[in-house]
Amino acid sequence: MPRVLVACVIVVVETAALGISCILVGLLDRSGRLSHAVVRLWGRLVLGTLGVRVDVEGADAPSGPAVYAANHASALDIPILFGYLPVEFRIIHKRSLYLIPVLGWYLYLGGHIGIDRGKAFRARRILAAAARRIAAGTSVAVFPEGTRAADDRIRVFKRGSFLLAIQAAVPVVPVSLVGVKSLIPSGILTLRPGRVVVRLHPAVSTSGRDPEYAEALAEAVRRIVARGCGQELQA
Repeated sequence: MPRVLVACVIVVVETAALGISCILVGLLDRSGRLSHAVVRLWGRLVLGTLGVRVDVEGADAPSGPAVYAANHASALDIPILFGYLPVEFRIIHKRSLYLIPVLGWYLYLGGHIGIDRGKAFRARRILAAAARRIAAGTSVAVFPEGTRAADDRIRVFKRGSFLLAIQAAVPVVPVSLVGVKSLIPSGILTLRPGRVVVRLHPAVSTSGRDPEYAEALAEAVRRIVARGCGQELQA
């Protein structure tokens, strides 16, 4: 426990320092590329401080834009993706996060995609703009389960991210984050050092698919992610 508390204090300092750096860099480079490089460093520093080793294995990432869909079991998932997903990407998030100091400013200046779910028309318009950005070359990473699971069982994947991939006509890359929950079973204070794996699966094409296929695509990708995590889902 004392080791975890000390590590968490260091992580707070690292996050504050690099968060401010991201904001300053974002003011100078509105493309978001330099901000992404800084947040990639943040992810690796945080995980190193916490004693978490990450291996990346599996298929090569597509050369063009894609939607990367990963399971979501803990707070470690975010630094894992930012630190080790081998592509530059943006995330889709709630617009209300813009109100949070440092984090919100980084998300805005880094070019991430904010959605106002309380206003359906505005959300559809922003998603349509997001689809155009993705089609033009911006990859995104998503957690289709929506919220973190209490255990490591893969929950139902929501269709919205997959509809976005179909609208942008880009592939979906299933990503299995393996072994994370075993390192942090019941919150950050239960964290123990260890190894996790970021397993990339072959891209799933959306070419020629209609929007009605989004739900079936979500389930197909969920099953791939689950198998990569060593889970077999019932039909």
